[in-house]
Amino acid sequence: MPPSLTSFTDDARIALDNFADRASGLINPTVRLGVTGLSRSGKTVFISSLVHNLLHGGRLPLFEPVQSGRVSAVRLEQQPDDAVPRFQYEDHIRSLVKDRVWPDSTRAISELRITLEYQSASGWNRLFSPGRLSIDIVDYPGEWLLDLPLLAKNYRAFCEETIALAKTGVRADLSHAWLTLAHTADISAPADEMRARDLATSFADYLKACKADERSLSTLPPGRFLLPGDLDGSPALTFAPLALPPEGKAQKGSLWAMMERRYEAYKSVVVKPFFREHFARLDRQIVLVDALQAINRGPEAVQDLERALTDVLACFRPGTNSWLSSLLGRRIDRVLVAATKADHLHHESHDRLDALTRRLVERAAERIGMAGAGIDVMALASVRATREATVKRNGHDLPVIVGTPMEGETIGGERFDGHRKTAIFPGDLPADPENLFERIESGEPDTSLPDINVVRFRPPHLEETGGGIKLSVPHIRLDRAMQFLFGDRLA
Repeated sequence: MPPSLTSFTDDARIALDNFADRASGLINPTVRLGVTGLSRSGKTVFISSLVHNLLHGGRLPLFEPVQSGRVSAVRLEQQPDDAVPRFQYEDHIRSLVKDRVWPDSTRAISELRITLEYQSASGWNRLFSPGRLSIDIVDYPGEWLLDLPLLAKNYRAFCEETIALAKTGVRADLSHAWLTLAHTADISAPADEMRARDLATSFADYLKACKADERSLSTLPPGRFLLPGDLDGSPALTFAPLALPPEGKAQKGSLWAMMERRYEAYKSVVVKPFFREHFARLDRQIVLVDALQAINRGPEAVQDLERALTDVLACFRPGTNSWLSSLLGRRIDRVLVAATKADHLHHESHDRLDALTRRLVERAAERIGMAGAGIDVMALASVRATREATVKRNGHDLPVIVGTPMEGETIGGERFDGHRKTAIFPGDLPADPENLFERIESGEPDTSLPDINVVRFRPPHLEETGGGIKLSVPHIRLDRAMQFLFGDRLA
């Protein structure tokens, strides 16, 4: 995040927080791992599965410290930030393992500390390292991350960009009611609380309609309009973009001046505290995306996901931490963008989902002139809800996935009860992602994307060992994600 987005006071507070973190880290080495996701990508499930697999000896062949036997103990500990809600791991894993339902998404920030005791692979390091690493997992909504670019925009720019986007594609229909209000509002009239409330409510309704499953759009700031929490009804959330900004400075006491002041208040009381107290203190970050859902919803959803990734990558400052820079200007030196729900595809398409997501990220990085250093991309499934099989059709072997659809899920006109398993052909992703993007950018109204069957499956049934202990949660490539995010800190 460019320094201009924060004040001198903000920078001083960030430096003090980083100094305190590093001083504490001399005694107890710590990695602060940020976990966020865009539009139902499964960050709660990711954290729960990661912790469960570490605590219960999951199959992690690509996580070298565990595979080599160097990790001797893993335990949950009290988090260092008493003012931050704890990530309720126990409740979430009970939902997954015992009830076989997906846990509710968290709607605010939360934190969890897991500590690993290990033996360093280096004899030199064993002399000086305490052989202990704490991972502070900071869970926050993706909508909050997409708010950070607002720090670099004044109200006029926010209005122009938001209204221009709202007039494109499916958004044009969804935004009609709000844009009608925005274009007919007299911006030079005296500030009116009821007018402001009507505009804010209509604008929020538009954002919620964009996020709905049937559209699955991703670029939806300001994020607190979707997750208001205890700010619901406050002036900081009672504003909206207005059309036809005035020339020069707005007249004091006008509707425009009122909206402009509240937009700046939103940045001051919502966005800046999150950046200063949480985001600026992170060491590593994973961003989860549901690329399959975007593909299933069509070209506009894919383009919007790319736009959201562009905004996301602009928030990061990948680079190597030196001792001094980590004290005064901490950098997130590793960012992982992970496409979730790989278990909704046959394994032959896992690398294709990886390649497609990688190309999305590369295109987003190119748009902002950002190098790819410190960024990795992969497809994974935090919890594997399906298994693979082969069925005969017309004399040919057809690869399918087998799972238990959620209650109410309908496949081919058949409604499922949440107990009966079924096999489906998940569809194929293209081998060449460039071909897919060429078709999307063609702009032709009949452009079609790969037909992917996105079915909501229940979490898997886990067998018990002889001692009555449930086996660890199955996954796809979760161990590879661990290795990239913090494996080097256990070397």
